[in-house]
Amino acid sequence: MKFTSPRGMRDFYPHEKAWHNHLLDTWRRVSVRNGFEHVDGPIFESLDLYKVKSGEGIVSELFSFRRQGGKTDYAIRPEFTPTLARMVAQRANSLPTPIKWFSIPNLCRAEKPQRGRLREHWQWNVDIMGLQGAGADAEVMFTAIDFFRELNLGPEHLRVKISHRQTARHILSRLGVVDDDMLAAFDLLDKRDKIPREAFVQEAAKLGLDEDRVHRLEQTTRMKYRCGELDQMRQQLGMDEDLRDLAALDEQLHAFGIAPWCEYDLGIVRGLAYYTGTVFEIHEISGAERAVAGGGRYDKLIELFGGPSIPAVGFGMGDVVISLVLDDKNLLRDDVAPRPDAFVFALTDAGAKALPGYVAMLRRADVHTRFSYRTTRNVGRLLKEADAVGARYAVLLDDDVAEGTVQLKDLSVGGQEPVAIKAVADLIRKRESAQG
Repeated sequence: MKFTSPRGMRDFYPHEKAWHNHLLDTWRRVSVRNGFEHVDGPIFESLDLYKVKSGEGIVSELFSFRRQGGKTDYAIRPEFTPTLARMVAQRANSLPTPIKWFSIPNLCRAEKPQRGRLREHWQWNVDIMGLQGAGADAEVMFTAIDFFRELNLGPEHLRVKISHRQTARHILSRLGVVDDDMLAAFDLLDKRDKIPREAFVQEAAKLGLDEDRVHRLEQTTRMKYRCGELDQMRQQLGMDEDLRDLAALDEQLHAFGIAPWCEYDLGIVRGLAYYTGTVFEIHEISGAERAVAGGGRYDKLIELFGGPSIPAVGFGMGDVVISLVLDDKNLLRDDVAPRPDAFVFALTDAGAKALPGYVAMLRRADVHTRFSYRTTRNVGRLLKEADAVGARYAVLLDDDVAEGTVQLKDLSVGGQEPVAIKAVADLIRKRESAQG
């Protein structure tokens, strides 16, 4: 019987895993330098936890189970936000504010795999809780952009598309959508570009929107404004007070220096019910991929899980789409696998006898060390093997090893010199530190 990985899941061979580790490490590094602390939670939770946030409809999208003989239904986590909210609610009175957390969980959803969306993925979540005001909204956007800059992506590649739930509510209300249908309208607008137009028109009709109003809705929600163009938006929409939050955000986007990355796109609503204010998605400029990231304000979610009223804003970014974007732009690095500091091989019988102990000594000194498993003593072949794994130095063991000396060869410049065995580790670290 031949086995393959489950559909929608991935095998990571060494080369792929090296890139994946680099991506996750970059998420961690960017998070820490922006002042966020790392948290995590269980790989599965009570199924009811996800129902609280998303309703009964979420069940069909999850991998859920009940332990044999048990009475509780569980689900493998499809997202981290419910776990985050539970954790904050549990210790809300003892957590210092603002709460700035990040997480990088692997998540699973029982849905049809497609480009940019698999059944399992890793997701970077960045959240600020306990702060009102546009400054927190701008800071989480800045953190995402800080990551993009780390990977050589710029505003010519990506755009942060920003809207506000109250602005969208105002537009829909003027077109005749009643409050009871507002969440359904948000969900429909969120799916606008993902379903055929005929289906969009049919669903809009259920909300009381005829063809003329659908046309007006599409016109309005396809308008885009750059930062600093809110006066133009006010005039075209006939709004004033409803844009106060966006005006405050506009000021903060300029203050953080990320205005060139951002635009206001009234078609962005984020269909999830828990968003309460600013919402945003980050898209590749050409539109070839689904959203790279998305998030917004969710000021009432912690209450939903039994905690106090805590304002909150955050975003999530999956590893699949950002990898596709980087691959498309030839920015996927192929030099991220850990390079050995030293590659040891024996040229004589005495060197072969000393090799295991010497390798062990270097590894105990925290030197990334590999050695050849071949029996050949051909220097050219051994050096080729060391070069193939990207080793920085070759350590040659010959008969002089009995006198406490080895030959150290710098594989980047080709120089070779005798070095005392006990001095090799310190010498390698010293030289790498000087170069790096």
